[in-house]
Amino acid sequence: MTTEPLMLGDHPLTLDDLVDVARRHRPVELGAAAEKAMAPSAAWIHDLTADMAEGRRTRPVYSVNTGFGSLAGRQAFETAEDAVELSRRLITSNACGVGRHCGEDVVRATMLIRASSLVRGYSGVRPAVVRTLLAMLNSGVHPAIPEYGSLGASGDLIPLAHLALVLSRPDADTDPEEDSGLAHFEGNLLSGRAAMAAAGIDRLALGAKEGLALTNGTSYSTAMCALATADAHNLLATAEVTAAMSIEALLGFGDAFLPQLHEARGHAGQIATAARLRQLLHGSAFIDGAAGTDPVRQPPQDAYSLRCVPQVLGPVRDTLAFVRGIVETELNAATDNPLVVPGLPRSLKAISGGNFHAQYLAFASDFLSICVTEIGSIAERRLFRLNDGTLNRGLPDMLVDGEKVGMDCGYMLPQYLAAALVSDCKTLAHPDSVDSIPTCSNQEDHVSMASNAGRHARQVVANIEAVVATELLMAAQALELRLAEQGRDAEALAPATRAAVDVLRATPATDGRPIDHLTRDVVLYPRVHAALDLVRSGAVVAVADKATYTP
Repeated sequence: MTTEPLMLGDHPLTLDDLVDVARRHRPVELGAAAEKAMAPSAAWIHDLTADMAEGRRTRPVYSVNTGFGSLAGRQAFETAEDAVELSRRLITSNACGVGRHCGEDVVRATMLIRASSLVRGYSGVRPAVVRTLLAMLNSGVHPAIPEYGSLGASGDLIPLAHLALVLSRPDADTDPEEDSGLAHFEGNLLSGRAAMAAAGIDRLALGAKEGLALTNGTSYSTAMCALATADAHNLLATAEVTAAMSIEALLGFGDAFLPQLHEARGHAGQIATAARLRQLLHGSAFIDGAAGTDPVRQPPQDAYSLRCVPQVLGPVRDTLAFVRGIVETELNAATDNPLVVPGLPRSLKAISGGNFHAQYLAFASDFLSICVTEIGSIAERRLFRLNDGTLNRGLPDMLVDGEKVGMDCGYMLPQYLAAALVSDCKTLAHPDSVDSIPTCSNQEDHVSMASNAGRHARQVVANIEAVVATELLMAAQALELRLAEQGRDAEALAPATRAAVDVLRATPATDGRPIDHLTRDVVLYPRVHAALDLVRSGAVVAVADKATYTP
């Protein structure tokens, strides 16, 4: 991570930028290009409200002098004071979410994405709105956003209203009982008013359209999809390492990864995953080691969970690349309504449309859930095979060789855990994007449910991280058992898989005890939790990369 401030608006926002800000608290500043881009649309809204203030009759402009949703044509407001009050009432009425408060990284990502959308210059808001958002980010004022409420269309209205409730205040800020929302600041949950005061940030009285500009966009849905995508990239890379460990422990046949085989099919992700497995397994004394020893019990090809890793994880690679493209486009998108386009060759510069509709994010999150579930599904089959004495090519049942057969369960139950997690993901991966429930008197008659899809994608990723962590534990145990069975030392392992075993053994469990080779039953959850932390940190990939053979 760089400690240099991110200059918002000077360059396109990337997924890596988002992760730096959301999880590593990289500071963010408003770039000069952003201020310049925002000025024309803000000036057009200012001139419109100036006309209203002078009593000049103006055309209806959605969210400036009209009601919202199905009420857009019911009433046109004629005063500038009404336009300001409209912004405030929108926020207070929309802040009705329920559920747990979102994690800090989701809130920070949402704030950054909303700011990124506003600096495109189509929202008609003042730079002061974005500066306040960035001051909150940099000071650690994190609005308490309930996880439920967004339909993924008309924008993520309810979650973003909880954000805007902390940022903004009534035009006449005289009511000490005014509900300013809730915010986390320095470890405490405070009222929005108290949190902003403690951070030394003035809450902002919003102008015309600014209330809708803060709430009408895909920022919350994008935040969840983006963070899940970043985690899924690390998860896939780790799963390739743990798959190589299991393949080696099970005396896999290397022909399944030869480049000619994968080039004959031609898919880029499959070719890349096969190449990665060849790198990870290079130098192993065990790949192809079982060939010919018992052609009945050990035919010269492996089960699909070993042989078809490139054909399963390769499509995951390609799908993640597609999803990342959608996410990074959305990070830089103007997604509120109406958009103000000062260069439009007509007097009415506001365009009512539907950029708030998050179908792109709904599809992306659903695709992410589906492909990540498959990472876990094939990994769980390898765990089953590692445990089964009739399938694991000579290793002890349940990967434990205790003094009394049947006394120890060994790694029996971690495979149960993996099966439960994968089953959960099969439900979570049912697509949310195919659902729609009409709202707002049928004005908003098709919605994306992208928020639900994003929440489910994050849970799928978290579940499968635990499955891959379990494979890390079990494959390390299996590799050590294979070395003992063959009478070899650790030099017989591929350097990359040996490095993964070493980093696991050097990591204490969460109870402070070593994650050592299992010779009898112990309480396993501290080991599972520590292995999960290793997976999420990227440490497994890092040590494998360092040791990987590069031709």
